[in-house]
Amino acid sequence: MEYRFLGHETAADVKPLADCGLRPESLKELYDVLSDGIWRAETCAPRMRDEWSEENKTLGQCSITAFLVQDIFGGEVYGILRPGGNYHCYNVIDGKQYDLTIEQFGDEAESLVYDDKNPQSREVHFAKEEKYQRYLLLKSLLEKALS
Repeated sequence: MEYRFLGHETAADVKPLADCGLRPESLKELYDVLSDGIWRAETCAPRMRDEWSEENKTLGQCSITAFLVQDIFGGEVYGILRPGGNYHCYNVIDGKQYDLTIEQFGDEAESLVYDDKNPQSREVHFAKEEKYQRYLLLKSLLEKALS
């Protein structure tokens, strides 16, 4: 499999926290599992759902994926301010940037600026009940896949 997500070069070295409860072997394995049917239209942001496809699985999955990555591997979640006022979320783990959902941007991905200046919080993101429910669905699907 050809990996195109930000940080894929070192993702196999990123191991889960001892007490996370979910045990993918590495961040790279998590990406593989999510790509294999976990990311789906139901976990996509509602405003983007009509555009979601198997060819663009990461579309609308950024914040729920970034917080799930944080649950399993630790680190921080940061955002890139996008047109329209929303943030595209990514992770920083042990000083390295990882964006498992960058592929949704296609060629535009090259213009994203990862400056680690906009920390993101669960409280703000999950204040939207639909987003929190999508996160819980993503987590549940992952738990089933890993059991």
